[in-house]
Amino acid sequence: MSSRTFMSIVGILVLMGVTAAATIFIYVSTVGGSGEPSEPISAPTLDLSTPTPDPRGTQIAQLSTQVAELAAANATLSAQPAAVLPEATAVAEATEAAPAEAAPASDQQTLFRIVPEESEVRFILTEDLRGVPTTVVGKTNQVAGEILVDFSAPANSRVGMIRINARTLATDNNFRNGAIRDRILQSNRAEYEFTEFTPTAISGLPETVEIGQPVTFQITGDLKVRNIVKPVTFDATVTVVSEDRLEGTAKATIQRGDFNLQIPSAPGVANVSEAVDLEIDLVAARVEA
Repeated sequence: MSSRTFMSIVGILVLMGVTAAATIFIYVSTVGGSGEPSEPISAPTLDLSTPTPDPRGTQIAQLSTQVAELAAANATLSAQPAAVLPEATAVAEATEAAPAEAAPASDQQTLFRIVPEESEVRFILTEDLRGVPTTVVGKTNQVAGEILVDFSAPANSRVGMIRINARTLATDNNFRNGAIRDRILQSNRAEYEFTEFTPTAISGLPETVEIGQPVTFQITGDLKVRNIVKPVTFDATVTVVSEDRLEGTAKATIQRGDFNLQIPSAPGVANVSEAVDLEIDLVAARVEA
């Protein structure tokens, strides 16, 4: 084989390789999209005119249900009224002793808004990539939301909807990113661009909050991924760094199957974990009235 022929073959192979790489790049960019957000991240603002619901309301509703159940049981077990009536009476008295009413607004409530540039949302899972156990981390700073802190009555504090631009979540692998946007989260579609967490309850808040002291509590809410909504509880730790700044973290674990997150078949990828850890590191700044 002449040197000229050899160089021609090498040139053809190089050209084929470049063409294949370009084709793959175009495919990933076209099918998975660019990962750029369609609009600046934002979230609904908290309605400060609505008083914080008194958590005793749920307890009262439960007590009322118990009263009704005990009354029905008493009607069918009339032969043993003494065993039933005292308990029903005690529940009824407890219900009357805790009237359902909204907690009054406090003049020490401060509204904070998440600063995307200083915050980060992550998902973490594991997989075998070409036979090597691998931890996959997808992250973005496109997160928004508001937090209302009541310094005089921390139990009245609230967290608004946390909205994340799922389209901007990125790992260290562009092919994986394309699959996430196109096949898994389908965030390249306009209707699925955003993932939302809407808090429904906060538990474990202390009686007092002091600047510089971390506060640990739980936030339960509805997590919406694409068109599927499931309840999720985050373990959170928040520190009021100053009157103008909050810093915090929150973590939860979900199951892929609960949100129908199917992993497409891909060469070299196997044993993707069912469990997915969700984490957020946030910084929130005071919103001036």
